[in-house]
Amino acid sequence: MSTTALERDDANEGGATRRRSRTSGIDRALQILDYLQKVERPATAYEIARDIGAPLSTIYVIVDDLVEKEMLDRQDGGLLWLGPRLYHYGLTYARTLDLLNVAEQEMHELAQNSGETIQICGRDGDHMVVLAMEEGKDHFQVTSRVGTRSPLNWTASGRILVGHLPEAERREIFARSAVASPTGRAETDNNVLARIAAEALEQGLSIQAGDSDFAVACIAAPIRDNQGACRATISIVVPDRKLEQKDPDLIALVKASARRIESRLGWQARR
Repeated sequence: MSTTALERDDANEGGATRRRSRTSGIDRALQILDYLQKVERPATAYEIARDIGAPLSTIYVIVDDLVEKEMLDRQDGGLLWLGPRLYHYGLTYARTLDLLNVAEQEMHELAQNSGETIQICGRDGDHMVVLAMEEGKDHFQVTSRVGTRSPLNWTASGRILVGHLPEAERREIFARSAVASPTGRAETDNNVLARIAAEALEQGLSIQAGDSDFAVACIAAPIRDNQGACRATISIVVPDRKLEQKDPDLIALVKASARRIESRLGWQARR
């Protein structure tokens, strides 16, 4: 990045030192990447600068550097999107995660045994994110894909992911993050959600039907560490008519899969 350009713009914002200029450049780069992840679409440099509250000249300098280093990709019309270098970083990081490696192996087995779409999900701040996914044999259309982020209150996995937290923290999280879902059926009361989250974790099971997508249901089980914290979930996504299905028993299958993941990781959570 151009240190001179960064220093000039930072001086306009408050006379920062050279050390703070370098730090500001890194922070601005992260703000750009975070913004694109949040909006989940390409954006112009002007849009990014406006929405993150940064000087346009600073953003231009940083964007050019990130494009050159393949951290960003410049598309037609000057639109900017995440670059291929980030994908390679992500693959390398994913390979080092024992949890995700073990969970993906169990995901494949569960997909075979159930014939349904399986997802591994984790928490990203106030959102649930799909970490891995395998589609079922019947090609049931699921709108969420790997990388999809959804408000915690919309999904079975989202609620259970915070079930281990203290009650006051659960209420605070849902108070600031719970929003109405596309179907209008997702619970938004933070007190109710805090209770539901704790109960789901205690039962080792969370189920939702039609909260985020019409006629779509999700059966999720927590993957808990040695302290009982929910580190991720494994879930089966099906048409809501299959919730009562007993052959195979989807609830039993997903709960057994979660326990096997915990066992393989050496986690014997305090129940």
